[in-house]
Amino acid sequence: MKTSAYSAWVAATIAAAVAWPEVAVPAQAMRYPIKPIRIVNPFTPGGSVDIVARTIAPKLNEAWGQPVIVDNRPGGGTTIGTGMVARAAPDGYTLLTTTGTIAINVSLYRNLPFDAVRDLAPIALVVQTPNVLGVHPSVPAKSVQELIALAKAKPGQLIYASSGAGTSTHLTMELFASIAKIDMLHVAYKGATPAVAALLGGEVHAIFNPVTAMLPQARAGKVRALAVSSGQRVEIAPELPTVAESGVPGFESIVWYAVFAPAGTPHDITQQLNAEINRILQQPDAREHFLRIGMVPVGGTMQALGEYMKIEIARWAKVVKEAGVRPIE
Repeated sequence: MKTSAYSAWVAATIAAAVAWPEVAVPAQAMRYPIKPIRIVNPFTPGGSVDIVARTIAPKLNEAWGQPVIVDNRPGGGTTIGTGMVARAAPDGYTLLTTTGTIAINVSLYRNLPFDAVRDLAPIALVVQTPNVLGVHPSVPAKSVQELIALAKAKPGQLIYASSGAGTSTHLTMELFASIAKIDMLHVAYKGATPAVAALLGGEVHAIFNPVTAMLPQARAGKVRALAVSSGQRVEIAPELPTVAESGVPGFESIVWYAVFAPAGTPHDITQQLNAEINRILQQPDAREHFLRIGMVPVGGTMQALGEYMKIEIARWAKVVKEAGVRPIE
């Protein structure tokens, strides 16, 4: 995987997002919204997607005076909630907030009930954040290299949790195991919250999970954080090395969060949604909130998210193939 090229693309996207132009919203779009909006979160409550959705929702409510409800619909590796939005009326009143899992699932599931590119309209890339590699305090590994050595000494005996088959937490660990040449047992949970709970309870030994959920547990001594999955150290936890600098060269995995609408949603509505989300991301309180918990606001155009989706689909297809992950029926 050419992570340097990927990192350069992400850097260019972020740089472009900083200078996005003001978007003119057609006058007829002002009729939207005239009733409550539902934001579907295809993950369990309490996870990082909830943080993103529940930060945006009240801001949209404040701007438009209409209720914006976050509706958690977990299951099926996010395919249940995502499919609901893909099949919803294309009127701007049912939206999807999800992660890069939407791009991963294209390769992970043999028969998806929707086409992520054809059936969903990209609205905006909201934030990006790294995962943290963490272990239960009982695991005798205080560094990435010690974890790798332990896994090699006990092939197939170390258990790791994920927030679901095909999620970024799953494939990030598969990518790590593939590059490090180790064998670990995977247990998929129905969301980030139960996966982290399993780690805290000692049911599993390790996890890759977003920094937002992991740092509080690590600083409370309930989890031992070993490294971050990004290409560079993060401001919120500068003491944590990257996995790559910890002896796994070429490793990089960034979690991204975006908003989508059903395909066919009128352009003036998607344009209005994009403009409003970009406006929210420029507000000092929203930016500070996201940065404080380790999420980098991105924003940008609908077209940029569409292109990003295509790049991510191709990127994770390669990871799935190289890691030997069998497609889910």
